Amino acid sequence: MTRTTSRYVHGTDPREQQRLSRLNDLLNGAAIRELGLRGGESILDLGCGLAQLTRAMARAAGPGARVVGVERSVEQITEAVRQARAAGEEGLVDLRQGDAIGPPLGDAEWGTFDLAHSRFLLEHLPDPLAAVRGMVRAVRPGGRVVLQDDDHDLLRLWPEPPGVYEVWRAYIRTYDRNGNDPFVGRRLASLLYEAGAAPRRCTWIFFGGSAGQEVFGDLVLNLAGVLEGAREAILEAGRLDPAAFDGALGSLRSWGGRPDAAIWFAVCWAEGVRPA
Repeated sequence: MTRTTSRYVHGTDPREQQRLSRLNDLLNGAAIRELGLRGGESILDLGCGLAQLTRAMARAAGPGARVVGVERSVEQITEAVRQARAAGEEGLVDLRQGDAIGPPLGDAEWGTFDLAHSRFLLEHLPDPLAAVRGMVRAVRPGGRVVLQDDDHDLLRLWPEPPGVYEVWRAYIRTYDRNGNDPFVGRRLASLLYEAGAAPRRCTWIFFGGSAGQEVFGDLVLNLAGVLEGAREAILEAGRLDPAAFDGALGSLRSWGGRPDAAIWFAVCWAEGVRPA
């Protein structure tokens, strides 16, 4: 049976929200630099999750900006509001609960945004093209559409920790099982074109590091958290037994203490414009 709705295999419990918060801390600075906001933009952020990047975009766009974040999960929206309130930024962005395909926009809002953005959204959608088409429709003529997403084939760990790649491959297969695309990152420019936008550029946001870098421990924790969050889905698929899974996670944690360890990964980035 073909799925018509997304399934986020990691869930939305507090532990996963903590992982996502750390992930935002690691990535958001580079994302804001790549966005190159000039100030005063009208921005739509689809699949905004905890809205930490959404709020960072609003701060970067400054006075006069209008920023709308859309998130399907009630749990994520609730936590996003709590975090915004704790930061004294409760009114900084307009957070709306709704689906990325058919987002909750008023008739007068369509075709008015300067930028439509998504990150780590399309990989969880059985029909990512439908979401991108909506993003193109949401921006004004000449407006930008920016897609950030994963190509999970990019991950490289060296020296290779025993068992971890087997778990990673099983994790990738959970995407196929749900009708999603774990390699959607390589397709971003193509999706923009198919959706009616003119691709303008593609690039990477490097997401790795080696032992000796301050961020390395957080990178290892994030990778372990990704796999732990998908444990049920991986075991449900019957590709690994619990002992093999747990052994690989222990191997990864031990590997994180090696003085010669390195993680190589990157977030795929593509930008297009809506034709005039």
